[in-house]
Amino acid sequence: MSGDPDRTYVESTIIMTTVRVVVPFVFTFGLYVMFHGAESAGGGFQGGVIVASAVLLLAFAFGIEPTRAWLEGPLAQAAIAVGGATFALIGLGAVVGGGAFLEYEAYGLGTHGVKYGIELVELGIGAIVSAVLVSLFFSLARGDFVVAGEAVETEADSEGGERA
Repeated sequence: MSGDPDRTYVESTIIMTTVRVVVPFVFTFGLYVMFHGAESAGGGFQGGVIVASAVLLLAFAFGIEPTRAWLEGPLAQAAIAVGGATFALIGLGAVVGGGAFLEYEAYGLGTHGVKYGIELVELGIGAIVSAVLVSLFFSLARGDFVVAGEAVETEADSEGGERA
């Protein structure tokens, strides 16, 4: 076998084709689970994990670095911020309407309003969960975390300074 032994990404036409076919279905199923949490088993956390797994499939098939360049940074941060803001605004809107936090009946929209309120909250939670999981994956792949017990070299160490 020739090539770089440290190479972690190997291009495979079979894997890339399979992921191209499967990922849209996985992503759609994740959204379904998020929205269906108001009526049955499922919800934002479970759906967010499924959506994140679709992104991880893309990273494994097409390379972590290209996927990171496509998704990491402002997109992940925006998903976390918008998801948190959606959750907070829907919850606080109920308080403003005279109810408790996330008491959907305070909106006075009947059972459909309750269902849509729950679905929006689940979508916000799903955005947070999927963005955090994808960001953690990229951080682990980059090596941002240190194994317990290993020495960490700081700038002072590399310049001949002493550690405190």
